[in-house]
Amino acid sequence: MAHAAPSSSAPGTRHTARAPQPSDVFDARIHAVALWAVPVLGGLVYGFWAAAINRGGGPITGWNILFGFVCAIVFAVACVGVLLVAPLLRRELHAVLWAVFAGLAFGFIYSQADHSVWRSTMMSLGVAFGVFAVNFYRYYTHEDAAGHQLG
Repeated sequence: MAHAAPSSSAPGTRHTARAPQPSDVFDARIHAVALWAVPVLGGLVYGFWAAAINRGGGPITGWNILFGFVCAIVFAVACVGVLLVAPLLRRELHAVLWAVFAGLAFGFIYSQADHSVWRSTMMSLGVAFGVFAVNFYRYYTHEDAAGHQLG
C-alpha cells in the first residue's frame, strides 16, 4: 500500500524553494594540495611526452632527459600561473587565458613531431579555439559579468 508522506510544514505555511547547493566532497586541505599536485603531475606527463616525441625512437640520452624535465617545469609553472591568475579575471579573459595556455602547450608538443610551422600553428589555433568556446560557455553560464559564481 502506498501512503502519502507527511508534510514537514504546518498547514498555512509557505514553502520556499532553495537552489540546491553542490556538495563539496573534499575539504580545503585537499583542494590546496590539488592546486599544486595537478600541475606538477601534468607537467611530468607533459615532459615525458615531449621527451619521447623529441627522441623519435632513438636512444635515451642525458639531453633528452634534460629536455623532458625543462618541459615539465615550464608546463607546471605556467599551469600554476594560469590557475592563480585566471580566477581574478573577467569571464572573457578567463577563457582567453586558458585557451592561450592550451594552444601553446599543444602547439609545442605538436611541433616536436616534425610538423611544419604552418600546420603546428593551425592545429594549435584549432585547439585554442575549442578550449575558448568550451570555457567561455561554462563561465558565461556559471558566473556573472564580474566573475562571481552564480547561485
